[in-house]
Amino acid sequence: MGILKAIGDFLVGKDPDIFDEKGNVSHKLPKKKWEAWHNRTKTDPQYNWRNHTGITGAAKKKNNSN
Repeated sequence: MGILKAIGDFLVGKDPDIFDEKGNVSHKLPKKKWEAWHNRTKTDPQYNWRNHTGITGAAKKKNNSN
């Protein structure tokens, strides 16, 4: 039966294993790892997404020819 499942998964695709029974994304990581990640995003400004400004280009030159 394993070979038929493997062939079926290859032909049709596998169901993703990241959703819980309610359809929400739920990565299966240990609680300790989630807490470490969460604490890192709160305490280290480098990892705090609230401080992230994205990629900024060079400053635009002001044209004072008016």
